[in-house]
Amino acid sequence: MSLEEQIKEIEDELQRTPHNKATNQHIGRLKAKLSRMRDEAEFRRSGGGGGRGYQVKKSGNATIGLVGFPSVGKSTLLNNITDAESAVAAYHFTTLEVVPGILEYKGAKIQVLDMPGLIAGASRGRGRGREVLAVARSLDLVLLMIDVFETNLQVLVDEVMAAGIRPNQKPPEIFLAKKDRGGIVVNSTVKLTKLAEEEIVDTLNEYGIVSADVVLREDASLDQLIDHLSGNRIYMPALVVLNKTDLVNAEYLRRLEKRLGGWKIIPISAEKRKGLEPLKSAIYNSLKFMSIYMKPPGKEADMKEPMVVKEGSTVGMICDTIHRDIRPRFRFANVWGKSAKFPGQNVGLGHVLKDQDVLTIIARKG
Repeated sequence: MSLEEQIKEIEDELQRTPHNKATNQHIGRLKAKLSRMRDEAEFRRSGGGGGRGYQVKKSGNATIGLVGFPSVGKSTLLNNITDAESAVAAYHFTTLEVVPGILEYKGAKIQVLDMPGLIAGASRGRGRGREVLAVARSLDLVLLMIDVFETNLQVLVDEVMAAGIRPNQKPPEIFLAKKDRGGIVVNSTVKLTKLAEEEIVDTLNEYGIVSADVVLREDASLDQLIDHLSGNRIYMPALVVLNKTDLVNAEYLRRLEKRLGGWKIIPISAEKRKGLEPLKSAIYNSLKFMSIYMKPPGKEADMKEPMVVKEGSTVGMICDTIHRDIRPRFRFANVWGKSAKFPGQNVGLGHVLKDQDVLTIIARKG
């Protein structure tokens, strides 16, 4: 029996098995085995771990992508929030075409990728789905785009999840240390209500782990444990963009947004250019940018044009952004603002900056 046939057999068994307390452990083993086998199948398809080769050249401060069904208005949205010149350019990857554009907002340059529409079964290869989702894994933010008439958001989410993308999730606080002997020892700092110790042991055994110390610092689910063991999941923020809202009345839109509850919904009309400013603001805020004002030595700080960087950036990362030759010549930096213990504090490359900081970099002359 081929690997794909084995995967199909386990999928069918999972669908047939009723979910109750008596079957939890069995379902856990099936899920772990299915995840492991899917990862193995993907590894084989990618030529032994080298990846599928569908890489888009990144530019700007961050890269976001429009992921949705065909004909939901992705291209229209791209044209109306990015520069026209970039919007007509394209990267070609065999049968995959990704159209990029640059959105400029509050000093940030955000690369926006319009990708071919997904269909049900995309994660299994239908409609160039694997290629599209491979690009999606490299994003900093995914925009899940639907319209007011094609609202099966769950199908879209399922395909993204099957590709190993975890929208609006964080890596589970699970810590595992393998050891040579002693079996599996499970400890937790919180009460576990979603996983029994037997399920944890069975799941680790399925991944070939027979001796390890495991610590759970949150009430993790079986799926989160499997994600941790797989080690190839991508965690990223996501927004749901609801397009063509100009074609329905307010009451229809209210009921629709209620039905899609649990997601951050941004209603727009790409064609009529309505709702685009709130969308741009939501994109900017989701990417967690911050502004750093540069102060040349002995001069006033430039408070009009800040450097826009990602939250958590260090002095060293700022050096790399300015020029690759600065880090080797770096001596020290002075910081004024929230990250400084006192105005003008001397700091090194590893100092983590905060929004609105003022920074002076002192480097040896080249």
